[in-house]
Amino acid sequence: MRTTLSLDDDVASLLRKEMRRSGSSLKGAVNHFLRLGLMTSDQQRKKPFVVTPQALGLPPGLSYDNVADLLEELEEAGHR
Repeated sequence: MRTTLSLDDDVASLLRKEMRRSGSSLKGAVNHFLRLGLMTSDQQRKKPFVVTPQALGLPPGLSYDNVADLLEELEEAGHR
């Protein structure tokens, strides 16, 4: 496919450096980096990891109303 492409100056400079380094043509360098970028964008569309919170609740008779009492009761339960 033949098309006209306008490049930003910094992109054109990077492409020229890559062409000198690799010995590839402009067409080859543009195709290579477009292909890399497009393949990477597909990987970013993967479903994100989601954590589903679970209500753990409190043991019977305990509440969050008095945190000091709650901590004391829970610490005692751990030493029994």
